[in-house]
Amino acid sequence: MLLIASHYTKAQNPDISGFARTYEGILFDNGNFGIMQQTLNLNFEQMGDKVAFKANPMVYLYNADSLDFRMRELYLDLYFDNFDIRIGKQQVVWGKADGVFITDVVSPLNLSEFLLPDFDEIRKGVVATKLNYYVGNSTLEAIWIPVFTPTEKPPPGSIWYIQPDFPAPPAWDFSLETITPGLETSEIFLKYTALTSAIDFELMGAYTWDDNPTLHVQKEFSVDPNTMQPILEGLNITPEHHRLAIGGGSLSSEIKGVILRGEAAYYNGKYFLTEDPLQPDGNIQKDYLHYLVGLDFNLGPVKLSSQFIQQTILNYDSNILNEKTENTMTFLARYDMLRETLHLELFSYIGLTNEDALIRPKITYDFDDSFSILFGSNIFAGDEKGRFGQYGDNSMAYLKIKYSF
Repeated sequence: MLLIASHYTKAQNPDISGFARTYEGILFDNGNFGIMQQTLNLNFEQMGDKVAFKANPMVYLYNADSLDFRMRELYLDLYFDNFDIRIGKQQVVWGKADGVFITDVVSPLNLSEFLLPDFDEIRKGVVATKLNYYVGNSTLEAIWIPVFTPTEKPPPGSIWYIQPDFPAPPAWDFSLETITPGLETSEIFLKYTALTSAIDFELMGAYTWDDNPTLHVQKEFSVDPNTMQPILEGLNITPEHHRLAIGGGSLSSEIKGVILRGEAAYYNGKYFLTEDPLQPDGNIQKDYLHYLVGLDFNLGPVKLSSQFIQQTILNYDSNILNEKTENTMTFLARYDMLRETLHLELFSYIGLTNEDALIRPKITYDFDDSFSILFGSNIFAGDEKGRFGQYGDNSMAYLKIKYSF
């Protein structure tokens, strides 16, 4: 890759940019540090007439004793008359949603800190070849991923790790969790985008792997000699990723200053945990629909945005542990003042089904183009069984100081 880039690009030094950031969060519950993170992000980019190259290494230092180096992106761009090709590790962003991942399924997520990282950092890079073909105001995008990358979950010991509640001691078998890279195990994504004077829309399809493994559970029983009733002695749990076929699209249009957005995807072949005794491994396969409608508008100097999101399991079985329908809303309000150097923002997830929420107010001051300071809070509220309410003890205030170059 480097030889190709050096051959086709003009002799020049690469552009170097990035940022250094300190990020500290203190828990309301006990005053302990919930987050202690130092970050160095570097971008090396070199442009040519026919070729471009980018490398984006990122270093995280957690709690002064845990160093995490990641090559977030490392790719080569090749430019032709009507198409371009990107080869290497890259992040791909699809869809129209804010803070929700519906058709945005190419890059898996890093959920080691739940949904708190900046949205441009929460996605993981994937090793892929991407082709963009241009016809007028339309683009056909095709992506081939030969190496599967799963969702990154919080490790045990993290404040974001939720200990599974099993009715009996589990024994884990991870032999089926790894997917061997190859042609038969690769992933394919297609997207058609059209930009018109009245509407922008995307149509997408994917033959991919579920980024989250299904937990196949085998139960071990013994018999009570007195009552002759079965007694659950243990569980054998085998995590395994399964194929998903996904089809969907998104659209946006502006009407008298109000932007209307919509996005939907149909997922075929998802496994759900069930209490049905006729399911020997504790799972049942169902299709589900995930969609949202949203609007963005200005109320004077205040920018407002709201989304309604619904996920519904089709042909629902009452033994499934998930709710048949899960409803969520998001709200965003932003006000820029002092010549756009002071930014006030409130972003919230509201879980309508579980009556819980994540509320994220923040204040950012830009001293200049390179130096900023941010003070914010992550407030988890509501039912502790909900997606957000389960982290009620993790509500915190935090400070970010960032120097960009």
